[in-house]
Amino acid sequence: MRKYLLSAAAVCAVVAGSIGYADEMAAKKWIDEEFQPSVLTKDEQLAEMQWFIKAAEPYKGMEINVLSEGIPTHSYESEVLAKAFEEITGIKVNHQILGEGEVVQAVQTQMQTKRNLYDAYVNDSDLIGTHSRLQLAYNLTDMMEGDFKDVTNPGLDLDDFMGTQFTTGPDGDLYQLPDQQFANLYWFRKDWFDREDLQTAFKEKYGYDLGVPVNWSAYEDIAEFFSEDVKEIDGTAIYGHMDYGKRAPDLGWRMTDAWLSMAGAGSKGEPNGVPIDEWGIRMEEGSCNPAGASVTRGGAANGPAAVYAIRKWDEWLRKYAPPGAASYDFYQSLPALAQGNVAQQIFWYTAFTADMVKPRSEGNNTVDENGNPLWRMAPSPHGPYWEEGQKVGYQDVGSWTFLNSTPLDRAQAAWLYAQFVVSKTVDVKKSHVGLTFIRDSTVNHESFTERAPKLGGLVEFYRSPDRTAWSPTGINVPDYPKLAQIWWQQIGDVNSGAFTPQEAMDRLAEEMDITMARMQRADEQANVYGGCGPRLNEEKDAEWWFANGGAKPKLENEKPQGKTVNYDELVARWQTQ
Repeated sequence: MRKYLLSAAAVCAVVAGSIGYADEMAAKKWIDEEFQPSVLTKDEQLAEMQWFIKAAEPYKGMEINVLSEGIPTHSYESEVLAKAFEEITGIKVNHQILGEGEVVQAVQTQMQTKRNLYDAYVNDSDLIGTHSRLQLAYNLTDMMEGDFKDVTNPGLDLDDFMGTQFTTGPDGDLYQLPDQQFANLYWFRKDWFDREDLQTAFKEKYGYDLGVPVNWSAYEDIAEFFSEDVKEIDGTAIYGHMDYGKRAPDLGWRMTDAWLSMAGAGSKGEPNGVPIDEWGIRMEEGSCNPAGASVTRGGAANGPAAVYAIRKWDEWLRKYAPPGAASYDFYQSLPALAQGNVAQQIFWYTAFTADMVKPRSEGNNTVDENGNPLWRMAPSPHGPYWEEGQKVGYQDVGSWTFLNSTPLDRAQAAWLYAQFVVSKTVDVKKSHVGLTFIRDSTVNHESFTERAPKLGGLVEFYRSPDRTAWSPTGINVPDYPKLAQIWWQQIGDVNSGAFTPQEAMDRLAEEMDITMARMQRADEQANVYGGCGPRLNEEKDAEWWFANGGAKPKLENEKPQGKTVNYDELVARWQTQ
């Protein structure tokens, strides 16, 4: 893959000649007033902006449309960076914000109809298996050497991005460009955990130290302790757990974002289990053909570990979460922590760090009067089926994606905008706003060294080598939009009480296999998936697969002894690696 490295002198040489004076003045204004701090000097920032001005000349006056989900990072892009880009380049960008489910739906609709709805999307890298198979998205490696060559920033520096391994297809080519990245971690109230009276009471009851839970047994004990023993702190009713359960598309990614593999449902292997991934889908090593999700086809979506994972989600939500949490969606549950009445959350996205570091004056009760967080983030615990070498957690990599149904000139203009909002000129400032790091140079910038104590462990996590163990959905999933919609409906039936966890997961696995069988026929008949569509295994008895590398058989004891670790020792380990 060709690399694009910044050289201020080289960039200046590229743009030698006519540059609009007004455009350059606009760039200087934005650099001085908005784009600080930066890993670049102001002269280097200006050189990079001069390149954008020159490259954008053929598209000046064009109006393009892009779409992303609603998190602080994208709000900043939509409200600030789109305006800056227009003033500097003359290209107007309508940067629309919708819910993640609606973004996926729009991507799917454009792929199916071949109608250009948007000129670019920030689309999760979870769709890498889809884009690399269907070939309906521009192959960026090819485009940067071809039709995007003249509009590819010499200072893009792909080696500086942390998440390109997740946006690279099985063919080794880049299909998506990371724009924001965040991990799914454990969140807890360190101020409560540090109280000697609570530490003493916990150890007397459970026989081990109150600390960061290493396994789900400890998480459950801690949830029980705060909900049923502590009950109240400083006159406020408190709870030991937070989650959500509303029957909506985001309930699906609550589960596909590695919940089953955190319980131990998948196979060993990084970044995703081989042969069974975190969705419970089987695909043999060296193959590109998914072979099934049901236990009877060698998958694990309805195996004992998966059923255990769903049962614990439902049980904890009802027993230990605040009233009403079962009716929350993704967007309601995570900011609800700011009320300050929850002790811990096993499944917490670092994308919400920006909300959790707001001052008390804005209603955030999880920081002190000086704005210091009373909480910390740490690796999430794992379930009893988990083994060393399995996936430990999920990482979201929202990435710029360009569908080949978009006219080339519009895609080229949108590619310029995408590169602008991830450029070294703006990335440090954007990261201070959204706290969703994509560049090594940014997370290691001195301004984040200074700010780290205010961010609850985020900087320490992203500077540690451990971060690479958190990964998005992998290439076993052949068509994310088609399969993802099955999840929330079936999991919603557990929350409503219509089906037991086993019944729901049996139905989910069966529906995934039925859907993948349709994909298989389409691929065999019309090469829709480039020969990498599903090729389902014939069904065999579950006991045969338990004994021959399929799902793990049911454990006699699904609640082993709880185990915790001291948080300060954990962070010290990160900092010395």
